[in-house]
Amino acid sequence: MMLSDVSPKSTKQPQARTLPPRPKQVEWRDWLALILLMFPVLLVAVDNTALTFALPAIAGSLQTTGVQLLWIVDAYPLVLAGLLVAMGSLGDRIGRRRLLLIGSVGFAAVSAATAFAPSAEWLIAGRAALGFFGAMLMPSTLSLIRNIFPEPNRRRLAVAIWAAGFSGGAALGPTFGGWLVEHFWWGAVLLVAVPIMLPLVAFGPSFIPESKDPHPGRLDVPSIALSLLVMVPLVCGIKELATAGFGTVPAALMALGLAMGFVFVRRQQRLASPMLDVSLFRNRIFSTAIAANVLALFSLTGFILFLAQHLQLLDGMTPSTAGVAMIPALVATVVAGLAVVPLVRKVRPGFVVAGGLALSATGYALVVLGDHTSGPVLLLAALLILALGVGAAETISNDLILGSVPAEKSGAAAAISETGYELGSLLGTAILGSILTASYQHNLHFPAGLEGSASASAVHQAGETLAGATELAAGLPAPLGDGLRAAARLAFDSGVQITAAIAMVLMAGAAAVTAVVLRKVPTAD
Repeated sequence: MMLSDVSPKSTKQPQARTLPPRPKQVEWRDWLALILLMFPVLLVAVDNTALTFALPAIAGSLQTTGVQLLWIVDAYPLVLAGLLVAMGSLGDRIGRRRLLLIGSVGFAAVSAATAFAPSAEWLIAGRAALGFFGAMLMPSTLSLIRNIFPEPNRRRLAVAIWAAGFSGGAALGPTFGGWLVEHFWWGAVLLVAVPIMLPLVAFGPSFIPESKDPHPGRLDVPSIALSLLVMVPLVCGIKELATAGFGTVPAALMALGLAMGFVFVRRQQRLASPMLDVSLFRNRIFSTAIAANVLALFSLTGFILFLAQHLQLLDGMTPSTAGVAMIPALVATVVAGLAVVPLVRKVRPGFVVAGGLALSATGYALVVLGDHTSGPVLLLAALLILALGVGAAETISNDLILGSVPAEKSGAAAAISETGYELGSLLGTAILGSILTASYQHNLHFPAGLEGSASASAVHQAGETLAGATELAAGLPAPLGDGLRAAARLAFDSGVQITAAIAMVLMAGAAAVTAVVLRKVPTAD
């Protein structure tokens, strides 16, 4: 019995259609194909985090407004999230390798043009175009792995390497982006996409085998439009909730996204050849693994959100030093992902995923119960534990996602998995970030005499964010500045503990549910 290829309800599932046999390759060609697939994975992961360190330089160079700066950041994930499912389905129809190469060439060309953007408007448009081509990359890489490595044990190792590349790129992004901006200019962060994509474009057609659905239906344009109307308002609503708190605008946006989601699902159920086979979610292995993926990214991004602020604003680290301090934990994500591959031959995969989520809960428990006011050591140790859990859960859940669907549906399954990545990251930032911000604002008590020693706008900003309080404290006389700094630390740390407690309970509950639902999935032979 092979891991993730048999569901506990497999006898009730429709028989999967058999793909035409793939031409037999020498094994080393499969692994060379995987190496080529790592280039777009690394690029997308680095691009997600590297631009953050270029924002101050972009603001100074292009004289951007605050709203423009937000759109420079948000344009890419908004378009990317809105098109992932559509592009996964398109790859099933026209060929995943073909879509990957189109996306690679387009991503490199747009990156080169955007690197020399003369205005903020140009840069925003370029970032949106990068989201369009980026949506072609990630689902294609994961679905191609499903077809290059049909044997479960080799596929599981390939998925672990894929996840390691994504985590490694995310770890490299802040340090690499900061180095490029410091030694060149902000456009170098975008221009680096060109040499990264060259090996894939040059050798991909020769070494990566094509795969697609042998019985594709017609491309349904209304479904593509509906998928955008689902994801874009939902993502916008989550981001608005994270920045402005709960109100009419985020509620209306999320309600619109959910309503369009209902319409989208009803349409897919009526179509003979749907863009997204929603019946995939009836498979408990598939749907539970998707949920585990979302929660793993939720826990990691939520933790990094407050840790980055704590290291820089309370522990006095520079951005590059803070990035370096987090690298060991993010490397642990890679190590854990590779280590669980042989483990699932002895331990049921559901218990491995549940154990990973339980480790995430343990990392948060360390924050709740420990004293993290004296330095960064405890928080970095908690991140290390959490990262080990994320690496384990993410790798096996991705393998379960791919192995629980027919091979011809791997593009759609990979797209759903990637959408889960985006939603997990957004929810981690939005939900935990909103709770942290609200707790900070509620628990901050200004020292006596502050209002008469600083402008009203500066005091207001200090009450809104830890960064505002830190900046104001730096310009005040020592006794008053020290008092504000201490009050801000106390308020922020109280928010960290509340946030960590909520995340701990959520991760522990998710671990228990996963262990129960996936307990019958067999180990590998």
